[in-house]
Amino acid sequence: MPTFRFSIPEFWILPLLAIFSTACLAQVPVPEPVTDQETELGKAAYDQLLAKAEIIKSSPLYESLRPVAESIARVAQPQYPHPFRFFLVHEAQPNAFATPGGNVYVVDSLLYFVKNTEQLAGTLCHEVSHTIHRDGVALMEKEKKIEEREVAAAILLGPTRANIIAIALIGKLHSLGYSRDAESKADLTGSDICAQAGYNPWGLTWLFRDFQNADVHQIPQLLSDHPADGTRIQTLKKHFQDNPSTFSKFSPDPKSATPFNVPQDAPVVFLRAKGFEK
Repeated sequence: MPTFRFSIPEFWILPLLAIFSTACLAQVPVPEPVTDQETELGKAAYDQLLAKAEIIKSSPLYESLRPVAESIARVAQPQYPHPFRFFLVHEAQPNAFATPGGNVYVVDSLLYFVKNTEQLAGTLCHEVSHTIHRDGVALMEKEKKIEEREVAAAILLGPTRANIIAIALIGKLHSLGYSRDAESKADLTGSDICAQAGYNPWGLTWLFRDFQNADVHQIPQLLSDHPADGTRIQTLKKHFQDNPSTFSKFSPDPKSATPFNVPQDAPVVFLRAKGFEK
């Protein structure tokens, strides 16, 4: 059989590789359709982030996030009626936050901040626990920051009630409106989820200790207003000691951690709202 040889000019190779690598970037998930109050609030929050062009559409960073997120979602899913979806967003400060409806947003710089897989897993488990506990919904119901007349006036100008509430909700999540009790409960439930998913739940305590030594401007907002003064660490330790059948197999030594590696200066493509694509 004759052998055919093809010669590709060198100047075509790099453009072809660039197109191929862009096409292979991991993609953003599709948000949950609106079916109830929680998904309505979640969709409105998603739309606000989309309007600000903060949601990352594709990046190799999704490949680093996905295995951890999927393992956690499999364990947490039976405790919540809507599917958990994990989105990368770009903001100035490392952070992660969850909104009603199952969406969890992970700031890309958090992937560079964490030192190991267990710290990332602890953060994600903490956030899905807020969703399971309905803390986002409870936060809005408790705060009552938006008066009915203000909502009515805003509706006349265009935005829906859900959009107005979502704006306030994102602001509250960014300013850490959760109480210490809600944060502590999310720590405990999160540690249970981590253990079930096979991730060492001590990772969250290691992260707390790192926060104590971090520059105040580098501390993720997950804890910036709730300092790791030892109380939450001690509460977690007691939880581990009280439940040896679940936690005794995990080592408290940070040296046992699994390094978490992400590609440096990974390219990102942002998701654009319709009508604003470039």
